[in-house]
Amino acid sequence: MERLRDLLQQVASGSLSPEQALEALRYFDTEPVGDFAQLDRHRQLRTGLPEVIFGLGKTADQIAQLMQRLAEREIPAIATKVTAATYAQIQPHLRGVHYHPRAQIAYLGPPPPPLPGTITMVAAGTADLPIAMEAATTAELCGYSVTKLWDVGVAGIHRLLQHRQLLDQAQVIVAIAGMEGAIVSVIAGLVRCPVIAVPTSVGYGANFQGLAALLAMLNSCAGGVGVVNIDNGFGAAMLAAKMLQQIYGVGSPQVR
Repeated sequence: MERLRDLLQQVASGSLSPEQALEALRYFDTEPVGDFAQLDRHRQLRTGLPEVIFGLGKTADQIAQLMQRLAEREIPAIATKVTAATYAQIQPHLRGVHYHPRAQIAYLGPPPPPLPGTITMVAAGTADLPIAMEAATTAELCGYSVTKLWDVGVAGIHRLLQHRQLLDQAQVIVAIAGMEGAIVSVIAGLVRCPVIAVPTSVGYGANFQGLAALLAMLNSCAGGVGVVNIDNGFGAAMLAAKMLQQIYGVGSPQVR
């Protein structure tokens, strides 16, 4: 609080411009929540992306406390990897909370302002949809438009090729696949834009819970492919958002 008071006094005296003060706020101290977390209130100001709660490994009470604290600061609260059972425990404590069951994402706050740019999401199979929906919902809750192509994997490649024009017009593509992950190389060999590959843990035994798809994507012979971790739909959406921020020069939002 003393640091903030000193900063405001410098702005009031004219020794510091509002722009310089805003830059200083990007690296302000975190805010403790209970004895288990340090809330990064200015992550969106600093990085252009919001603070997001990773629900896996946290208790329902911890998730609820973090979401409530963000909402009190007028910061949209997004929590990923929240199971339906965990949400059932959270919901009574958070008025106005929303839940996306297929994406396993809980959200508290007003709708985000729309941002320029569109992210194209491509899921190889229906079994990949939970991770694809995590990526799509994360992007939408950050304010981005999302175009969705579901179940267009290489087992019936004509389904993908029917959308050649849409793929040609894409600004950034997030390709989600399990099994052998071959769709990523196919897409990257067709399009001009960057392709973000998301291996999923879907597949038979030799898929090794997504390791086979991950290695195939890392070894793609097509250029312009970036790979995130297994089942990391959230990370893919954030990377795509940063790419669009660079294209459109979108700055950070107001501090709250």
